Amino acid sequence: MTCRIAFVLFPGFQQLDLAGPMAVFEVARLARPGSYDWRLVASAPPAVRSSAGIDWPVKALPRRLGDLDLVMVIGGDGVDAACRDARLIAWLRRAAGSGARIASICSGSLVLAAAGLLDHRTATTHWSRSRQFATDFPAVRLQPDRIYVREPAVRARRRPELWTSAGMTAGIDLCLALLALDHGEELAREAARQLVVERRRPGGQSQFSPLLDLQRPEGRFGALLDEVRGNLRRDYGVEELAARACMSPRHFARCFRAETGATPAQAVERLRVEAARAALENGAASVLRVAEEAGFGSTERMRRAFQRLLGRPPAAFRPGGMAARPA
Repeated sequence: MTCRIAFVLFPGFQQLDLAGPMAVFEVARLARPGSYDWRLVASAPPAVRSSAGIDWPVKALPRRLGDLDLVMVIGGDGVDAACRDARLIAWLRRAAGSGARIASICSGSLVLAAAGLLDHRTATTHWSRSRQFATDFPAVRLQPDRIYVREPAVRARRRPELWTSAGMTAGIDLCLALLALDHGEELAREAARQLVVERRRPGGQSQFSPLLDLQRPEGRFGALLDEVRGNLRRDYGVEELAARACMSPRHFARCFRAETGATPAQAVERLRVEAARAALENGAASVLRVAEEAGFGSTERMRRAFQRLLGRPPAAFRPGGMAARPA
C-alpha cells in the first residue's frame, strides 16, 4: 500500500524542514517503488515563499481527506502567522478526524497545538520555541529535550496518531522511525546509509538543548539556579525549591516550566550532568566522588542520567575515554 503524504507549507516555512523528510521518503521509494507518494499543499496556493525567499509551487488543501495517510506540517519562522490561519487550523482539525496520521517538523508542532490536536498529549518542539510553547499551550505535555515523540492513536476518542519532532534534522530522525514502522528496520537503516546519517543518533532522544537558557541573568529563577549549582549535593525537591522562591509548589512548578520550558527536576538533573561532565573532563580521579559531589548519590544513577542526556557513559568524558560527540 502506498502511503500518501501531504506536506503542509505556509509562508516563511524552513526549506530544510521539508527537504530532510522528503529525502527519507524519496530514498525509500527508490528502494521500494510505490511505498510513498506526496504532494505539497497550503491554504493559499499556487505558491508559498520559504524563509529563504524561494517560491515553492503548492496545491490547495485537499477536500477529500480520505486520500491522505499522513499529514506533515513543516516548521519555520512563519509559524506564528500560520497558527492564526483559520482555514489551515480548521482543515487540520478535519484531517485529524479522517484517520490519517498527523506529524510536525520542528516548530510546526505549534500549529498542531493551535488546532487543539496536542491537548493532554505529549509532544516536543525546537528548543528555541519551548518557552513560548509552554506558555501558549499549557494543556500540552511538552517534553523539550526529546528528538521526537510518537503518540499512539486513541480510536475510542477519535484521536489520531501524532508525531512531533524537535528541529530540522530531527525531522529526519522522525521520518526514519516512520519508515521503520511502515516497512521495517532494514529499509530504515538503508535509507540512513544513503543519506549518510545515523539511524539512531548518539544521545537517543535528547536534543541537547542549551536547557532553556537556564543561565540567562534576566530570568527570575537565575539566582535560584545559581544557588543550586553552588550546592548540588542537596536533595532539591519541588517543595524546597518553591520555598526558596517564596512560592507555592504548584505555582512555582507552573511558572518555572513556563519560563524555562522544563520541569524543576529536569533542570536540576541537567545542572548535575553539566557539573559532573566538567569534573570528569578536568581529570577527576574518582567517578564515585564526582557522582557524590554532583548530587547523584550513586554512580549508577549518574550513568543513567548521562546516557539519557548525553548518550554516553561518564567514562567517555574522562581524558583518554571515548570522544564525546555533540548532537
